[in-house]
This record gives sequence, structure tokens and C-alpha cells, in this order.
Amino acid sequence: MRLLLIWVLNALALLAVANFVPGIHLDSFVDAMIAAFFLGLVNTLIRPLLLLLTLPVTLLTLGLFIFVINGLLFWFVGSVLKGFVVDGFWYGVFGAVLYSIFSWAMSAAASQLLRKS
Repeated sequence: MRLLLIWVLNALALLAVANFVPGIHLDSFVDAMIAAFFLGLVNTLIRPLLLLLTLPVTLLTLGLFIFVINGLLFWFVGSVLKGFVVDGFWYGVFGAVLYSIFSWAMSAAASQLLRKS
């Protein structure tokens, strides 16, 4: 039940990002659910490998290269899926940052609400 709630909240966060960033487009809520699923999958499977491979560059840039990795992965998912489009790299970076903030805020709020119940 909790996993389903987090999935829906991430899809809502992705819809919010699509409304704020002009270079990110979503066709429907179903596409947002699919994109949230694939973003979670990519962040679970591919991101740790990329972080490990780029560790020297990440250390040299004091961690700022992680923004590049997140933007590239966000852009990659936007180029693979049909109903989710990211127009370019910088839209991907900005979208990934906003997506992280929105999904964190929604998950924290949901945790507080579920804890009080």
C-alpha cells in the first residue's frame, strides 16, 4: 500500500514539474504514472552504477556532477517514453531538481499524515 502511495505521489510530482518547466511535456496522468515508474527503475538500477563510474569527476566538482547525471537520466527517460518528453539537457537538469524537491515534499507530508492516523 505504501509503495503504491509513493508511486502516485511521484506521478503527481512529475505532473507538477511538467506544469512548471516549459520544456517538459506530459500527455496524461497515465503517462505520468509510467514515467514515474521508469524514473524509479532507472534511479534504482542505472544511477548507482553511473555514480560509481564518475566518482573521480564528482569529487573534483565537489558533487556538482551529480546534477549532470540526474539531468541526463531524466532526459533519457523523456526520450524513451512516448507520452513524456523532455526537450533538452538543461530542461532535464532543472526538471530533475524540481522532481526531487516535489517528490520529497509530498512523501514527507504523506508520512506525517499517515503517522498521525
